[in-house]
Amino acid sequence: MKIGKILSFILLAAALAACSSTTAGKAVPTVVPTVKPGTTTIAQGRLEPIRYAEIALDASGLVSEVTAHEGDSVVAGQIIARLQSDQAQTLEGAQARASQRLSAAYQALRDAQYTLDNFDVPSDLADLTPSEAVSQTLDKLNAARDAYEPYRYIYYDNKYQDLNLSDPKLYKLASNHVNAGALEAKKALDDAWAKYRRAVQWMGLETDLETAQTNLDQAQKDNAGLQDASFAEDTAGTRAALANAELRAPFGGTITNLDLKLGQFAASGQPVLTIADLSNWLVKTTDLTEIDVVNVKEGQQAEITLDALPDVTLKGNVLTISQAYSEKQGDIVYEVTILLTDKNPAMRWGMTAEVSFIR
Repeated sequence: MKIGKILSFILLAAALAACSSTTAGKAVPTVVPTVKPGTTTIAQGRLEPIRYAEIALDASGLVSEVTAHEGDSVVAGQIIARLQSDQAQTLEGAQARASQRLSAAYQALRDAQYTLDNFDVPSDLADLTPSEAVSQTLDKLNAARDAYEPYRYIYYDNKYQDLNLSDPKLYKLASNHVNAGALEAKKALDDAWAKYRRAVQWMGLETDLETAQTNLDQAQKDNAGLQDASFAEDTAGTRAALANAELRAPFGGTITNLDLKLGQFAASGQPVLTIADLSNWLVKTTDLTEIDVVNVKEGQQAEITLDALPDVTLKGNVLTISQAYSEKQGDIVYEVTILLTDKNPAMRWGMTAEVSFIR
């Protein structure tokens, strides 16, 4: 048993010595393992709230009241500030004027409809629409003008030399014939003009009715927006434009910027308020190149690491991929928006992030 072990050891030593001798004589190439392509695409981005709005005043005036502050949570329709201005109106004033405009719009529509209903449409145009009648009578008018053109300069002209006829009797016969044709052509032209004017008048009345209906639709929309007790987002624009003595929140969120002070003069058109919905967050990439964007798809999973929170990994999915491009340091880049499915109380608008798109 011991002899067997000694023999095995001697054989192993001999093998190692032979290998060492061969290696010393000739180098054995080192095998480099194959590196597989990466499974992620990396991009830099910036953190944003799911939605936000920068709001400007629709009227100029003195700030008479400020009822909220930066950092406050507000609900849709909540008054944030009031203006004192002769050109601005409160919600109550705007509601009263909108009701008056609505009533006037109804009356204008009734009047336009009555006038159109009582318009005497020529019988030969009754089966046409107003625009068809205008087109048809214009064609007939142009034909009548062409037919009258030869008589235009000799109508009622009895001078002998104008007809170049040497026989006075022949001239008289020709003159009568020419004048008869001219009279007929002139009457046809006058009739064509009358029909054309009638058709144009008819189309004008039809247009008046359509305009009255459009005005009524807008008056109804304005009135509904101002009377909306729920302060829905789709009516916020109407309130902002018409009840412009009051600055109201268009949706529920957090005031992240408020540039109004009591007693100051505020000019219309200048953003003074930013409201953000911080219930969910987005990351928008800033450097995803054309080479990398082709590997990204909507719905694709992503992992986000904020520079301010390096130990926290947040999950998300690609929401949109921009069709437009921009140039950054000579590269063509595309903005990709990722909707985060995770949140962290330390997250803040504008934080820089690294995005890993998982393939």
